[in-house]
Amino acid sequence: MNLRDTIRSIPDYPKPGIMFRDITTLLGNPRAFRRAVDELVQPFAGEKIEKVAGMEARGFILGGAVAHQLSAGFVPIRKKGKLPHEVVSIAYSLEYGVDQMEVHRDAVLEGEKVVLVDDLIATGGTACAAVQLLRNLGADVVATCFVIDLPDLGGASRLRAMNVPVRSLVSFEGH
Repeated sequence: MNLRDTIRSIPDYPKPGIMFRDITTLLGNPRAFRRAVDELVQPFAGEKIEKVAGMEARGFILGGAVAHQLSAGFVPIRKKGKLPHEVVSIAYSLEYGVDQMEVHRDAVLEGEKVVLVDDLIATGGTACAAVQLLRNLGADVVATCFVIDLPDLGGASRLRAMNVPVRSLVSFEGH
């Protein structure tokens, strides 16, 4: 099975000129979903990963499954105002402005090994901010994992420049 074939491409969404890569078709295919999770987990088999962090919202789906397979805890990284307890936040740049994401202050202990999971890496703004947020809590971010990489947008390179290994399962040239 080729995972790339299970990902739907939608032209001109959310705006003209964008090719949206939709993983809901992969998630809805039991074999593809299982294979994607297995491939995301594989490099960490036998390694002691304490936490898997996932970014809202598709990162929750994938990250929860990866955490389960690794017998690790799961840490949700959410948009501002969505977490009920004491939080740490970070601002990050978007194409047309700034946004914030948050994590519970007690979600990660100093020195815990954490893997960050999301569906797609594009420009890397959100992922780089999430890595910094986790590091601010004292986490050892051992890797970032994505189903899809859009290499032309440079996000994986930005993460590598932060000394964070990047793993992706499928690459789509262009965007």
